[in-house]
Amino acid sequence: MSTDAPGATSGDTGAAGASGGTDPARADTVRSGRRLKALAILAVLGLSALTFLAWSQSWGTLTIVAGTTSAATLDVPGSVAAPALSALALAGIALAGALAIAGPIIRIVLGALEVLLGASVLASAVGAVTDPVAAGASVVTTSTGVAGTQSVRDLVTVSTTTPWAAVTVALGALMIVAGVFVIVTVRRWPQASRKYQAVAFEGADGQRSADPADFFDDEPVDSTETRADAPSAPPTSTRPPATTARDAAVDDWDNLTHGTDPTR
Repeated sequence: MSTDAPGATSGDTGAAGASGGTDPARADTVRSGRRLKALAILAVLGLSALTFLAWSQSWGTLTIVAGTTSAATLDVPGSVAAPALSALALAGIALAGALAIAGPIIRIVLGALEVLLGASVLASAVGAVTDPVAAGASVVTTSTGVAGTQSVRDLVTVSTTTPWAAVTVALGALMIVAGVFVIVTVRRWPQASRKYQAVAFEGADGQRSADPADFFDDEPVDSTETRADAPSAPPTSTRPPATTARDAAVDDWDNLTHGTDPTR
């Protein structure tokens, strides 16, 4: 007996060590997934907020040089140079909120949408950087009444540019990277909380289902049984006899519809 005890103790210790080694590894995996999820959501949220900030800033100035005795300087804000940025930024902020509660498949779709948003931001900003006169043409038209891209080019020249246009180009590229990051790492994220999932019903035995009909007693009902006080009246329905308690309940409702009291 004394010789078996050490072996048993050693085996128990090894088993405990194996189980103890599994739990920390799983905990590390969960923590890593949470960090990835938080990093991705914060990246999407921060980049969208910065895009909205860039939209509200001045992207440069245009100077009217033709047909005037003194040059006039017009400011070109981001809301004029790239008006779509506000909608794209708000969409990115909403997408960050959706990422926090969505399931794995929807998160992949949201990651692809983030890539699309980043490409749209990038395209809007690149257009303003490569052709600032065309981007600010509406400001010139409002100030002078001169319309048409070529007419505006003959009238003004680029005076100054601010870094916000280039910053927005970088933000668009980073949004694309953030979307790809979401798609690549989403499988390692923890599952969403149950309070955001569809309503589920739970029976007394612990069974869970989204369909409350699953908790009805489906025990077969003897169709030959009749109530003692039931009158011998012809059936009011052409439906076949009920085979389950649930069908019997439906038949009772049908009888009420036809004016027959099912309790008699």
